[in-house]
Amino acid sequence: MYEVIPFGGITSPKGFLAGSTYCGIKTGGRDLSLVLSQVRCVAAAVYTTNRVLAAPILLTRDHLHDGWAQALIVNSGNANACTGPSGYSDAELMARAAAEKVGISVEDVVVASTGVIGVELPLDKIRAGVEAIVLSPIGGHDAALGIMTTDLVPKEAAVRTRIGGTQIVVGGMAKGSGMIHPNLATMLAFITTDAALDVGFAHQALRRAVDESFNMITVDGDTSTNDMVLLMANGVAGNAAIREGSPEAEVFQEALDRVATDLAKAVVRDGEGASKFIEVAVEGAATRDDARRAARAVAGSNLFKAAVYGSDPNWGRILAAVGYSGAEVNVDKVDISISGISLMQGGLIQQFDRARVSALLGEKDVRVEVNLHLGDYRAVAWGCDLTEEYVRINANYTT
Repeated sequence: MYEVIPFGGITSPKGFLAGSTYCGIKTGGRDLSLVLSQVRCVAAAVYTTNRVLAAPILLTRDHLHDGWAQALIVNSGNANACTGPSGYSDAELMARAAAEKVGISVEDVVVASTGVIGVELPLDKIRAGVEAIVLSPIGGHDAALGIMTTDLVPKEAAVRTRIGGTQIVVGGMAKGSGMIHPNLATMLAFITTDAALDVGFAHQALRRAVDESFNMITVDGDTSTNDMVLLMANGVAGNAAIREGSPEAEVFQEALDRVATDLAKAVVRDGEGASKFIEVAVEGAATRDDARRAARAVAGSNLFKAAVYGSDPNWGRILAAVGYSGAEVNVDKVDISISGISLMQGGLIQQFDRARVSALLGEKDVRVEVNLHLGDYRAVAWGCDLTEEYVRINANYTT
């Protein structure tokens, strides 16, 4: 139903411009990005579940209260979190600088920040940076570079599909490498579309997409203060506004889910210090929640992540994670396989070639399959291995 756009990103949908610059918030690399829609957008966002909320989250929540936005300003290198009342004021001033540059209402500007917690924003540098940004319909890649912190690569995705004979595009960018865990983490994701959406449907569609993508990834079990996933729909494609329950809603949801999932998986592949990508598929669960709990527990098990790093076929760590996940489990019914090799069948240990499984664990992509044989529900979670490099990065983050 959709077509992936090679090298697509946040400006792939019609009517969006973007750009970025280096203004000195962090050492080296672009650190300030601006995205603008040529018209106001229906907008929806999902935020971190951390009870300590950074100032940009509080401001953005206020600005999106009416369900509309037109621009997004993001800085990297400084989270503007735990900065007291001045943090909110600084986020407001950041929004105002962006609004004045592009000639829109300050309330239509979404603000996001990522980086070190507990440091005030260098507003003079940000104001100068905003003025230096050149907006362009091909500026999406530069914007994706400007939101990176410990990321090694930018994360971008886009697809096109047709809604009632009208071509629409969904595109996006994300950042995230560490502090990644289900229910969001140190992760920012911004998705745009030129489709017209009903406000209520935009919120429902985004929550569903996030639930199946960003809420099913983990790198290290930490959840940050600044997480946000934003959807902006400007309607420039010209379709009738999509509403919940319509055939058009299903088509759009599929496209949105694909972009969100591609971005989420890209975050995990670039996990801090990661050398391998892990996909965990759980089938036969008694409930949907059980399937999700079990899949996320395996993907997040530090013991199993370390085993994958060492190419050690220690499948008992998979079973242990399923057992403590909170999902209903009957060990006498469980099947476990790694990259297609059966290790446990109906609760019975299988004879397998350890050298062969170790070799498969040495590949860049590792797939774990668990069948609980208790029902019809399934879920997929994604994670990465745990390496010495992860410890090195986070032991020296501010020094």
